[in-house]
Amino acid sequence: MGIASFVVGCVGGAMLLMLFVVAGILENATPGGMDEESVEAVLVGLFLFVFLLLQLGAAVLGLVGLFQRDRRRLFAGLGLAISVGSIVMAVFALVVGMVVS
Repeated sequence: MGIASFVVGCVGGAMLLMLFVVAGILENATPGGMDEESVEAVLVGLFLFVFLLLQLGAAVLGLVGLFQRDRRRLFAGLGLAISVGSIVMAVFALVVGMVVS
């Protein structure tokens, strides 16, 4: 469980980072900003929810891995920390984006 949490947390965190980079590029490439009802904006929002659910799953796997007996808990703790950290950073970026615009 711990290694799975770590791997899923790392992959999901990297995907979230790439998604925010792509969203920033799309926002800057479009004159006047990206239209909120465009296909690109809908896909970015859809992928954001998918990757956040992936991180939530990694957090659950990390919690389960922390409570397993007779197992080392290093990867479970790392996976939990990475997934919770990426969820917090994504929510923070969303809140800052809503306040600025």
